[in-house]
Amino acid sequence: MLGDKAVAVAQVSVDTQRMEQVIEGLLSEESQESPSDTGKPSELVLELPDWYDEKQFNQGRRFFWDNCFMLSTSMLLGLLAVFAVPSILKILVSTRRSNSTYTAYRRYLSTLLHTTAWLEHELKPGSTSWRSLTTVRTRHLRASMGAKAKGLGVVSQRDIALTQFGFIGFSMLKPDKFGINQLRPGDWEAYNHVWRSIGYMIGLEDRYNICRKTFGETRQVCQILLERFYTPALENVPEYFEHSARVMLNGMWHVNPTIDPEATLYWCRHLADVPGYVYTDKERIDMQSKLMKHLKGKALDEGVDSTLLMSKPVLTGLPERGPRLLHLKDYETLDTVPEYKRLKAKGKRKLGFAAFAAAMYSTYLGRLYFNLNYLFSLLLMKYCPYLAFFSFGIKASLVNIFVEDPMDDEQPKPNAEYYKPQPPEPWYKEWLALLWW
Repeated sequence: MLGDKAVAVAQVSVDTQRMEQVIEGLLSEESQESPSDTGKPSELVLELPDWYDEKQFNQGRRFFWDNCFMLSTSMLLGLLAVFAVPSILKILVSTRRSNSTYTAYRRYLSTLLHTTAWLEHELKPGSTSWRSLTTVRTRHLRASMGAKAKGLGVVSQRDIALTQFGFIGFSMLKPDKFGINQLRPGDWEAYNHVWRSIGYMIGLEDRYNICRKTFGETRQVCQILLERFYTPALENVPEYFEHSARVMLNGMWHVNPTIDPEATLYWCRHLADVPGYVYTDKERIDMQSKLMKHLKGKALDEGVDSTLLMSKPVLTGLPERGPRLLHLKDYETLDTVPEYKRLKAKGKRKLGFAAFAAAMYSTYLGRLYFNLNYLFSLLLMKYCPYLAFFSFGIKASLVNIFVEDPMDDEQPKPNAEYYKPQPPEPWYKEWLALLWW
């Protein structure tokens, strides 16, 4: 019996060591300097990996559609987190294909439709899924070539790996926050295989692929990435993060009018464990406990630097900023939490509805209702995005994922522009907001 325990402990140690090696690889200069692809876009050839398992891939696809509403929601929040990676954001801004509400609408609706294409169709040469992956990989290569010509670096192996986190990180680490449940044995393992395969297909080398051989290993890697990359980056975001995030959310409002930028950004930071972005009473109490631990021997009204509650950032390119102090007295109730207090009534309602939806989604009828809602919305996104018709016109609103997204000449606003005090919304807008829960 003791021998079995020793083997188990040794196995955990080996697994942890192997996952640390993956992270160290992603932290290396080589991962940031190695492009996701080389050569000419016209010469790209996609191949399935040797370890590809069609049966497992198709089970993973089915798992997505069993939980499509919340898995898609988690991807939207993950994409916001990816904007906090300086090297990725720099190239996104430089492409001039998502700096305005209209171009962001086109780009990120296209992203969503590409993602659903990978999960709707079998992964075989000539399929819509295969064509879509080829298109995405070609665009990454072109963006990389353009960025290199401007002296902005390349779309690197690390960038693709960190983007992969945006699609799977929050859902795999915190499925309870979305009400996502495994319905058949091996569903999470199969879903992991889906994204491991997709990562390979868009150019990730196996050593940088954050989806490992098992779901458990992938969760370990994602947890380390969250702590070392995303929590510090979302605490101290790079320049133009606020602009890129908000034009994306404003653009996607035209296909999902329940989106509120302020609430969604709060939710993203909440999921990323940024200190102070609490929502439940348990989280509030836990935050008080952390602050008390750091205040041991000090006056209770003294502030605690938020950076003491997280890992040091490993990403370069984050701005220098003064300390954000957290005070114990501000966490007596949720309504006194500074970050939560800044939300307007509409944003607080949206967060409340998100928590309610997650609770409902964990039930059979709730999951059925929200999934049917998502499937109907997906039809509208593809063929009749009617809200976008009013803003952009009918022809300009329809997206073909195999046609390159348009460019714009809009200059992104610095973050400081979005941190200025905002006037209260007119009463009629508050009332109209009640229509879009």
